[in-house]
Amino acid sequence: MKIIARNKKALFDFTILEKFEAGIVLKGSEVVALRQGRANLKDSFVRIIKGELFLLNSHISHLSTTNVHYRHDERAPRKLLMHKKEINRLFGKVSQQGFTMLALDLYFNKKNKVKSTIALAKGKTLYDKREVLKKKQADLEAKIAMKNYK
Repeated sequence: MKIIARNKKALFDFTILEKFEAGIVLKGSEVVALRQGRANLKDSFVRIIKGELFLLNSHISHLSTTNVHYRHDERAPRKLLMHKKEINRLFGKVSQQGFTMLALDLYFNKKNKVKSTIALAKGKTLYDKREVLKKKQADLEAKIAMKNYK
């Protein structure tokens, strides 16, 4: 499994409740750009539109070698592929207040297909983020102390 792009900001801003795997519909030039790692999921999110999942605000850059007539839209909505039962289950959970769907990462699976990890998440408050930073700092200091003790 080769990871193409990861949404690190989502892990900091949201509490991840569940993860799902979804296929993604792409054009040929987008796949070539992904093979070179030209993707960004920083502000991306997932919406259910007419019973289908769409990845919005993701950015896949085009290559400089791509013909001008065949260039794809870099911020186009991209359809995600999941079973209908999973989509309905997600729709039921997202309709509750405070839940959202995010794309955590894009990767190539063993069969060289582009997949995305979708997460059902709830937003963190400011004090939750502060606690996470304090815990990380304390763990780092403990690790350094243990290393220096030896």
